[in-house]
Amino acid sequence: MTGHTATRDWRVWGTDARLVLDGHGADDPARMNRAVTLVDGLLAEIDLACSRFRSDSELNRLHASLPTGAEVSPLLATLVRAALDAAALTEGRVDPTLRYAMDAVGYDRDIDLIEDDGGLVRAVVSPRPGWRSVGLQGHTLKVPAHLALDLGATAKAVASDRTAALVHEELGGGVLVSIGGDIATSGPAPEAGWTITVRDTPGDPAARVALGPDRALATSSTQKRRWNRAGLTRHHILDPGTGVPADPVWHTVTVAARTCVRANSFSTGAIVAGHDAPAWLDAHGVPARLVGRDGTIAFTGDWPADAELGRDAETVAVRSAA
Repeated sequence: MTGHTATRDWRVWGTDARLVLDGHGADDPARMNRAVTLVDGLLAEIDLACSRFRSDSELNRLHASLPTGAEVSPLLATLVRAALDAAALTEGRVDPTLRYAMDAVGYDRDIDLIEDDGGLVRAVVSPRPGWRSVGLQGHTLKVPAHLALDLGATAKAVASDRTAALVHEELGGGVLVSIGGDIATSGPAPEAGWTITVRDTPGDPAARVALGPDRALATSSTQKRRWNRAGLTRHHILDPGTGVPADPVWHTVTVAARTCVRANSFSTGAIVAGHDAPAWLDAHGVPARLVGRDGTIAFTGDWPADAELGRDAETVAVRSAA
């Protein structure tokens, strides 16, 4: 990045968060402090609306009422609608009704608190896709009694989109927000674009790309948020067809899009799609980079293959975003 740029890093929701401000006055500490306050405030509202790890969240408080229908806040309705849109976009590969299955495989508390557990794991999966059974009319939400919502993946992406937009609206200038690999930008980009190194773990192959203004990037991984359960290593992306973690054909999938929610939907859906992911992403024109468990790299859409570090150290722009 060029020009006046300031960065702040911290931990939130058991993952890493980053805020970058660009433009005149970006390096003013008071401006950064105000931006962080705005981000933290909105993240706290989202957490209180939909966290499955706190008993006082709106989603948990209303859980018993959802089979017959309950009025929810505008924010929770927005989060549920984003999750259902992601399910429709990915033909059900991303399904927000897998909370019971997620609990069964051991992801039943904040990721930092999960410990090894040798208990038997069973996941009950309905033949009817759960997301199609959820009703949302206005602010009235209905969820069948045998299902429960887990909005974590899409809520994180919504948070990145909304916090970046909020900071830009309040303070102006260019803004980048990253929450656990979900990156959203708002406002003008730096002259060279928002320069991002794409790499999940230190040993993984890396790429460096540049995003234009109001673009997003999301990375889904089977290598982070892992734990042991019943003698098996588990990860947090479930296959809705089985109710257990998807076969880790891909270590990571990174997608560029106009919103973080859309990018996250396709990156998560690609993990679930497994070997079919490249053809599926190409059919939707999605720019993506997929790193296989053997280290091989595949590209779809307009993702620039020459952005790989070690092949070409130059930063390469993602030419389009689905």
